[in-house]
Amino acid sequence: MNLITTPGELEAFCARQATADFITVDTEFLRDKTYWPQLCLVQVAGPDEAAAIDALAPDMDLKPLLDLLANPAVLKVFHAARQDIEIFVNLTGAVPTPLFDTQVAGMVCGYGDAVSYETLATKLASAKIDKSSRFTDWAHRPLTERQLTYALADVTYLRTVYEKLKAKIDKSGRLEWLADELALLTDPATYRIDPADAWKRLKTRGGNKKFLAILKELAAWREQAAQSRDIPRGRILRDESLLEIAAHAPASIDDLARIRGLGRSVAEGKLGTEMLACVERGLASPDTHAPELPARTDLPPGLGPLVDLLRVLLKLRCEEHDVAQKLVANGAELEMIAADDHADVPSLAGWRLELFGRDALALKHGKLALTAHGKRIKVVDLATPAE
Repeated sequence: MNLITTPGELEAFCARQATADFITVDTEFLRDKTYWPQLCLVQVAGPDEAAAIDALAPDMDLKPLLDLLANPAVLKVFHAARQDIEIFVNLTGAVPTPLFDTQVAGMVCGYGDAVSYETLATKLASAKIDKSSRFTDWAHRPLTERQLTYALADVTYLRTVYEKLKAKIDKSGRLEWLADELALLTDPATYRIDPADAWKRLKTRGGNKKFLAILKELAAWREQAAQSRDIPRGRILRDESLLEIAAHAPASIDDLARIRGLGRSVAEGKLGTEMLACVERGLASPDTHAPELPARTDLPPGLGPLVDLLRVLLKLRCEEHDVAQKLVANGAELEMIAADDHADVPSLAGWRLELFGRDALALKHGKLALTAHGKRIKVVDLATPAE
């Protein structure tokens, strides 16, 4: 196993990969005890060699690797890249570009929604991957041969997966179909965590303006506290307790101590003081400054069956074109199309319009029909007179 544990080894390895057209990249990290992901291992494969880079090795300097990831002449290939990229954005402030995500490419090529690396490696590289080390402790040293074999398999077979998916996409002319998803992955804002927006991730169905104002203050405070201490946000305050504080707006330590899951020791301490200050700021905030929940639009009466028809059409067209439904439209978009011909949804623009959107509007207006022919669904064009 090629395990790199010194800066010199890393520099030499990265210099060799700098001339490659593409490299495959994966990471192993831990996040159960920290806010920020703790990088433990980076796996990189070039055309002729692969290596596991020990990010926790004494005196390890990852600069040669980070320079390689920033090299615009080398394509970086990931599978389900978002968490891996988040790590490098935290280290450098920049997204490794250019990049290619084989999970997105797999969706474009008809391998289903959120297709796994195992599935692609099996189907495209005839690989049999031992996943028994998937949940291993990557921070424990020394790493075992079994761990390294597992880790390197995530980049060695990825070379073949990438080459075959890229060939399929080039042949079908679907590179544009990747554009939206890859643009999201390469946008640094995707990985930026703004404490002021932390309240949006909490599951709440409603509440008055004071509740929402307190919720926003508490969520922002918790996010900042977790970031500064580098511990999971739930170690500061659990979601359930945060929502209960926002709902009851405790005015004293005694009130705060009654919140489920908190206790007097927390209420009387520094965190308790900070929580009460959040409540005070929320109550003092003008109603005009309170956050607003996204407007919920109920489906107009009678459109449910139409949405079901659109869903059948979507499935049919996606199966015909070997593309994942998730990439074309989701349930909320189907409802919006059913309600409004000019809905602002991706499926009514670009390649999605050609594949599905135009037919969806035709079905809605009685110009297309769906019928069963044996075990198959067929589309009947009602706008063209039958011969």
